[in-house]
Amino acid sequence: MARSLDLASSLHSLSDRDRRTLLIGGIMAAVLLVFAVILPLDHSVSHLRSQVARKQADLVWMRSAAPQIAAAGPLRSHSGESLIVIVDQSAHESGLGGSLAGSQPSGRGNLRVELQKAPFDTLVGWLARLSQQNGVQIESATIDSAGPAGTVNASLVLKGP
Repeated sequence: MARSLDLASSLHSLSDRDRRTLLIGGIMAAVLLVFAVILPLDHSVSHLRSQVARKQADLVWMRSAAPQIAAAGPLRSHSGESLIVIVDQSAHESGLGGSLAGSQPSGRGNLRVELQKAPFDTLVGWLARLSQQNGVQIESATIDSAGPAGTVNASLVLKGP
C-alpha cells in the first residue's frame, strides 16, 4: 500500500507536461505490445492448431485405409510395356524427367538408369512406386551427393518384373 502511495505521489509531483508524456508513452507501449507481440503470436498459434487438426484428420484416415491397402497387396502392371518405357514414363510422372540423364540395357532384363541432380526424397518415392506398381526391383544403386542438400546423382540397375 505504501508503494502505491509513493507511485501516486510521484505521479502528482510531475508537471502536467510530464504526466501527459508518460500517459501517451504508456498507451503507445501497450498498443505496440498488442500489435507487435500478442497478435502475431495469436495468429501463429491458431495457424498451428489448424495444421495439427488437419494432420490428425489425415492420420485417422490413413489408419482407417491401411488395412484395405495392405489386404490389396502390391499392385503390378500387366501392360506388357518394356522396362525402359515404364521407367521413362514413371520418372516423368514423378517429376524426375529433368534429372533423367540416360538409360541403357545392362545384362539380361536389366536397365542401367542415370539421374543427375535429383531430389533424394522424390527419387526414393519413385523407386518405391516402381517396385509396388510395376514389380521393378533394384539390383544395385550408387547414390552420391550432388551439391545442394537433398540433391543426389544416382546410378541404378533395375530389373524388370
